[in-house]
Amino acid sequence: QVQLVESGGESVQSGGSLRLSCGASGDPISYYCMGWFRQAPGKEREGVARTISGGAPVYADSVKGRFTISRHIDENMLYLEMNDLKPGDTAMYYCAARTQGICGFRTDYTHWGQGTQVTVSS
Repeated sequence: QVQLVESGGESVQSGGSLRLSCGASGDPISYYCMGWFRQAPGKEREGVARTISGGAPVYADSVKGRFTISRHIDENMLYLEMNDLKPGDTAMYYCAARTQGICGFRTDYTHWGQGTQVTVSS
């Protein structure tokens, strides 16, 4: 089992940058497909980026070229570097992990953090 805790969410202006962190305890994150998801008010939760050992990271089209997902195995941490933030990026951001099934953007991950709020103003 792995427990996940996100941090780093803030209010920033359009064009700004943030780095979200996801600290994992319990199992090593190398065991898991790890993903970042977000949910804006009134909208469904959507996948933002995901990474798995031995595979290239995958990004949603809306964030490609602006966001970078990385995992630091020695720290047991997952990060999301977000640049050129836009008001449309405003959402609660969640870190998630799964061991079974396809490592993609379906929201049926088995382990979730509590979320961290990102607000981007114009």
